[in-house]
Amino acid sequence: MPTTGDSVLSRAMRILRAFNGPDAPGASPEGGPTPSLTASEISRRAGLPVATAHRLVGELVALGALERGPDKRVRVGYRLWEIASRSSPARGLSRAALPYMEDLQAVVREHTQIGVLEGTEVLYLERLSRPEAGRNVAEVAGRLPVHATSTGLVLLAHEPAEFQERVLGGRLHAVTPHTVTDPARLRRLLAGIRRDGFVVSARTMTPESVGPAAPVRDSDSRVVAALSLVVPFETGDPRRCLPVLVAAARGVSRAMGSPVSRENMIRTQGFRPVRDGTE
Repeated sequence: MPTTGDSVLSRAMRILRAFNGPDAPGASPEGGPTPSLTASEISRRAGLPVATAHRLVGELVALGALERGPDKRVRVGYRLWEIASRSSPARGLSRAALPYMEDLQAVVREHTQIGVLEGTEVLYLERLSRPEAGRNVAEVAGRLPVHATSTGLVLLAHEPAEFQERVLGGRLHAVTPHTVTDPARLRRLLAGIRRDGFVVSARTMTPESVGPAAPVRDSDSRVVAALSLVVPFETGDPRRCLPVLVAAARGVSRAMGSPVSRENMIRTQGFRPVRDGTE
């Protein structure tokens, strides 16, 4: 485990990032965050010697960034959450989105969520769900592959061509048999999203769900987030959801200062959902 040249700060960040990976006990099958780890597990996941990990974990616990429970397992501390919540640029986006998400949730009565692009993954900022809603693997502060989610496809469609090609040229994992992984098909799909202003992904993240999504723009009309729904594949009707979803996304955009223009309107007639690797 080479650590030569690493600063103390970079090692501390590796420890904090250890809580966001899929390979430790307690991680979700979809690779979501791990609630708690032992110091030895942190050492392994952070790529640090055991003694170094123990020492830095102790310092982070003393500072409140981490907490050690009665079971001796370590968790992310409230102090870290407090600092992040107060200073994160996502706070303004969440504040603008929540009223529209609540209205959307009242109509659709399934999962309503908003996410942003973080690297080559979708980072989900907020999610509203009813107890009886169908399965949804997206979690607040959780990440999912950009190419396999409706949220991610909307965000990717509005990124520069160079970034898109970097993603399409990388490893595109088939999360389900319906996930679109062929670069040529993805290019056509992204072009369609830019043309229509939305996407409906059927069974690309989980076999039992459909995910309509629409873009959210800022005051410069840049797409900075995507608002999406997760409805059951067998009983959900994305055509019914699209008008209210797009209206909500445009409302969030207006709250973010985006001007309403014809370019931000969508065409909802004659669309075909992303299904079985086609668009």
